[in-house]
Parts: sequence; C-alpha cells; structure tokens
Amino acid sequence: MTGDHYFTAEPATAAHPREVEFAVAGRDYTLTSSGGVFSAARLDPGTAVLLRKAELPPADTAGALLDLGCGFGPITCVLAASAPSATVWAVDVNERARELTAANAARVGAADRVRVAAPDDVPADVTFAQLWSNPPIRVGKDELHRMLLRWLPRLAPDGVAWLVVARHLGGDSLHRWLADQGWQVERHASQKGYRVLRVTR
Repeated sequence: MTGDHYFTAEPATAAHPREVEFAVAGRDYTLTSSGGVFSAARLDPGTAVLLRKAELPPADTAGALLDLGCGFGPITCVLAASAPSATVWAVDVNERARELTAANAARVGAADRVRVAAPDDVPADVTFAQLWSNPPIRVGKDELHRMLLRWLPRLAPDGVAWLVVARHLGGDSLHRWLADQGWQVERHASQKGYRVLRVTR
C-alpha cells in the first residue's frame, strides 16, 4: 500500500482542511476534517449508521466513554453533547486525527470533557462505561482482533460497546469471533449493508 491511510501515525498528505456537516438526534454539527484522516470529506456512512441506530448515552451518564479510532471526532463530539456529565476519551494512532478531534471538541463546547490520546497514553486504570467504534477493518483481521482484545476488557462490569462493521467487510464473522471470545453480542441493527453490534460481558 502506498500513501497515507487513516491508521498512519503521522500522515504526510497535505491537510486541506474542510467542513463536514451532519445531524444526529436533532442536533446539527459542523466539524473540521482534512486529508490524511479517515473519511476526510464526509461523515462515514458506517459512522452515520452507528450514530443513528445505536443507543446514545442518556444525559445523566457519568464516568468515562471511549471513542476508539476517533478520526476527526464525529463520535466524540456526539457523545460529549449527549452526555454532558461524562468524560470522553478520543483515541487514535493518527496524530492529525487527534489534533482535529481536540479542535472539534472545543468547537462544540466540550474541550474540558474530552481527553484526546494516542493508544499508549490512556492511563491503565481508566475503565469505560461505553466504548464506541467504527473499527479500522482494513488494518487486517489479526490487528483488528488485537485492538479489540486490548480495549474491550477495559469496559466497566456493566459497560457496553457499540461497534459498526460493513457486512461485506466481515461484520457477521466479527460477531461470531466476539462471541467465541466470551462476549455477549447482539446484532442491534442493520442498515445500508452495515451491522451495528452491541457487545457486553
């Protein structure tokens, strides 16, 4: 593979900032994206399905939420808006994505409640009430499995993970693999070729 991709730590692609507009749960968002990050030009269709079909945290949700593979931060910003008492950890290997997410969190008035970090910089003692992810399927199955095996165990005992995966990219096989690892997995919704999985202990 040549050129940058969304799992490049320090993308060399020119930034070319642009605005991405979308609406979730009756609220309009205008965020800044740029080249060198995942779905730079629009809200990714899988992310859109996840935010539309999964159960957003209620306003009284406290504790820590995790946006795993945050990109330019659409999930982070929606979680922060939905749960104003929670702290949202926005994790990505891509430095530019982290910078964009921090800027977008400030843009929606949530800078004080969003912690943007590289994976290795999240303190080991932090557990999460919820984990949200449109996981990077194209890193390959082995790397994807390692990522989920690293982060899913950090859910609180009553925590829930919401994942979206395209059916043609292995959504059903990921469902089976998670169940084989001992997780409780429910296909919560299907839309436009995507599976929304609800994962609990």
